[in-house]
Amino acid sequence: MAIHSGAGKPATQSDLVNVPKLVSAYYLNEPDLEQNPEHCVAFGTSGHRGCSYDVKFNESHILAITQAICDYRKQSNIFGPLFLGKDTHALSEAAYNSAIEVLVANEVQVITQENDDFTPTPVISHAIVSYNKNHPNELADGIVVTPSHNPPEDGGFKYNPPNGGPADTDVTKWIEDRANQLLLEDLVEVELFPFAKAARSGFIKYQDLMTPYIEDLINVVDVAAISKANIKIGIDPLGGSGINFWPVIATKFNLDLTVVNNQVDPRFGFMPLDKDGKIRMDCSSPYAMANLIALKDDFDISIGNDPDYDRHGIVTPDGLMNPNHFLAVAIDYLLNHRNWSKDVQIGKTLVSSAMIDRVVTRNNRQVQEVPVGFKWFVEGLSTGTLAFGGEESAGASFLRFDGSVWNTDKDGFIMGLLAAEILAVTGKTPSALYKELEFEFGAPLYKRIDAPASSAQKERLKGLSAKDVTADTLAGESILQKLTHAPGNNAAIGGLKVVTENGWFAARPSGTEDIYKIYLESFKGEEHLALLEKEAKKLVDSVIS
Repeated sequence: MAIHSGAGKPATQSDLVNVPKLVSAYYLNEPDLEQNPEHCVAFGTSGHRGCSYDVKFNESHILAITQAICDYRKQSNIFGPLFLGKDTHALSEAAYNSAIEVLVANEVQVITQENDDFTPTPVISHAIVSYNKNHPNELADGIVVTPSHNPPEDGGFKYNPPNGGPADTDVTKWIEDRANQLLLEDLVEVELFPFAKAARSGFIKYQDLMTPYIEDLINVVDVAAISKANIKIGIDPLGGSGINFWPVIATKFNLDLTVVNNQVDPRFGFMPLDKDGKIRMDCSSPYAMANLIALKDDFDISIGNDPDYDRHGIVTPDGLMNPNHFLAVAIDYLLNHRNWSKDVQIGKTLVSSAMIDRVVTRNNRQVQEVPVGFKWFVEGLSTGTLAFGGEESAGASFLRFDGSVWNTDKDGFIMGLLAAEILAVTGKTPSALYKELEFEFGAPLYKRIDAPASSAQKERLKGLSAKDVTADTLAGESILQKLTHAPGNNAAIGGLKVVTENGWFAARPSGTEDIYKIYLESFKGEEHLALLEKEAKKLVDSVIS
């Protein structure tokens, strides 16, 4: 797609959402599932998301989803507390309050951040994992109210079961179906307790979730090395939920750390526009990260995060690192600077760079390649069989120094601090280390494009089998693998991946648009990448048409 003329430039008044109108729509617009099926609750890879204007994220949705979660807890014998967090999006506060009305009515013990403050996703995951380690017979779970990096007008609501990570598909399908049933029945089975009385009910406990998380960081990142090396760190929270954590982290561990933007604004009016001209807090986008990139020479390492802090953007004096590049460097470093078991594997999604495979193989470890979605890493991180789980969209987490679980959701804090640790210990920036990997393994070119597809074609793509692909070669090389199931866990990928010696492509249907996404990578240069793109589109179109 063409880059918008305003990409990377400051947002103007006309770009900002009307917050009062948006919040009013949250309460006034009512979903009608019979007449408008698009009003249904729909859990994607990270929960239910949508805009109140479009009647896709409204009070009725949140009441129904929260009641469905309460029903799921009862049938699953989850009787411990529920950790509830929220980010800084305009609709998060309203949805958080709606959730409390239902949770208290169902007599769920809610634990939320003291002073009614924001709580990042990795902190909720850490709290769940820590609690359940000490209370195996009274398991806790959690809800985070966030649409992640989505535009300011969007709302989001995601559930983390007792394993602490994103809920698996069977769980979200159960919750989704129950919520839609409640909506169709006009919420008659939804239990409600007035918010004004909820604080006095005894079912809400305001607790300091920040301090235990920050104090525990010494067990997962070498913060002492960062302090000793006097690494100068710049932080742009992008107005997100971790904004109050960084000053405490700096003081606690004596870090030379500067928060360059301390604004919290539900309109996110301080953001540069993203590539399509929208405000989007995507810390992997050079356009959204333009403010921090402009300061790259003022710091040794700079870190940006999305609003719920499950993603990381790493800036060095060379500029913003491609997420795939940093994943490869982080994995290589961790495998050489942690005394983890030789049996642990490295988790990657099937659309992440093949550079990761080469790095892991050189370190005598195995890759576990799974479909898109961090939920596929949760079990491995929980049991310690996966040392690291990472996605090409700049989300990752890893084990503690002792090889035990840290948390089971993406963690932008520890990935950002890891970048500083890498510089402190090696004396080289992560971007310089990636150049060394390119010298060793070659310099892959990575690209993602969108191609048009009807609903029927998307369904065919989702249901492909390897035998549907009859081609033997791709971009001048023999096809080595035709995958419709991930090799790491044999889970359906909902699409197709084709691999050759020096390149690959993966195609997946979009869940919301009439397109399919193609991910491509070549280790043979621009000409090969262009040929790979041309033949990949032709191959996919031939099998879905």
